[in-house]
Amino acid sequence: MAAGRAGELGKRVLLLEKMGRVGVKLSLTGKGRCNLTNSGDLQTFIKHYRHNGKFLYNAFAKFFNDDLISFFESRGLPMVEERGRRIFPASNRAQEVVRVLREYALSHRTRIQIHSPVEEILVSQGKIRGVICGTEEVLAPQVILATGGASYPQTGSTGDGYRMAEKLGHTIRPIKPALVPLETEEDFVKDLQGLSLKNVKVTLFAAARKIEEEFGEMLFTHFGVSGPIILSLSGRAVDEMLKGKLELAIDFKPALTWEQVENRLMREMQAHHKKEMANILALLLPKRLVPIFFQRLGLSPYQKVHDLRRSERKQIVSLLKDWRMTIKRPRPLAEAIVTAGGVDVREINPSTMESGLIPGLYFCGEVIDVDGRTGGYNLQAAFSTGWVAGEAAGKA
Repeated sequence: MAAGRAGELGKRVLLLEKMGRVGVKLSLTGKGRCNLTNSGDLQTFIKHYRHNGKFLYNAFAKFFNDDLISFFESRGLPMVEERGRRIFPASNRAQEVVRVLREYALSHRTRIQIHSPVEEILVSQGKIRGVICGTEEVLAPQVILATGGASYPQTGSTGDGYRMAEKLGHTIRPIKPALVPLETEEDFVKDLQGLSLKNVKVTLFAAARKIEEEFGEMLFTHFGVSGPIILSLSGRAVDEMLKGKLELAIDFKPALTWEQVENRLMREMQAHHKKEMANILALLLPKRLVPIFFQRLGLSPYQKVHDLRRSERKQIVSLLKDWRMTIKRPRPLAEAIVTAGGVDVREINPSTMESGLIPGLYFCGEVIDVDGRTGGYNLQAAFSTGWVAGEAAGKA
């Protein structure tokens, strides 16, 4: 995006690509479908960034979600809106997004040079002079650093931009995983691997203090939990983990009060009073959860409905509304969808993305200390800052 925009404004542009092809990481986003952006309004958008969302006001004023949608649709790639106002290409193919961006750059005075990792940014008399690429010095009066974060290193994002920026005197805010699955202490998750829960509420607790909650879909894995709402909570979990024990509480019936859940349970028990309790719980939970549910209660799933004590019924209701799990740690940074941290926004001009320390140096995308929740917010930030950086460099 940055290269194409700078070229569109008349600059000759060299895009130095570390990998063997452009857009390797982009082609994997959204499980290969690419959740490009979100149709929410500006104020809603800004609230979906965990760090420094207000820094993006200027960039969004110049290039926002409607501009991004028009950008792709005008180039023959129609968009569709899905649940949560998420925007995807109608083709459901992230590769098509990469193709459009590549053609945009190539059609506007951009030369793409693959297998060309940059080692260092050259500065002379306080201004940009170019870069070192392999053994070659590539001279240029403007350099845009669009190296991404430090997650999914197999795609080329190994934190190179942080090192280069820091060497030039920029402050790098601590790098941490964001939008990352969480490992739990409980072993039973292995038996639930692949089980998806929809329309549940998950609350994050630190030392019995409620931190944050999310409603939606989650997933059990062999190591713990993942899925959209877990990823959304994960950034806060990573921050809080350093302070002590963390717990997740799952509410399997968030639309019902505790009393309503108990009434529902009693109705099912009365209607099926000769059956075993496992049959009753199977009406309220996914079947794979039922044996583990009883295991956690310390009750037999074969117990007859009419033998259930009132105290045991209360236990069942309690677990349906407040199923606790202990978070052990996040998965490694390499597995995070997004990297939190990066170049300190106080050292970047939000109107141009130019460095406040070195004229001619620009930043865009994940290398900047901005990270958002799932739903298209991170890619929109990348495209908007890329557009703005390209435009500023193109006019310089």
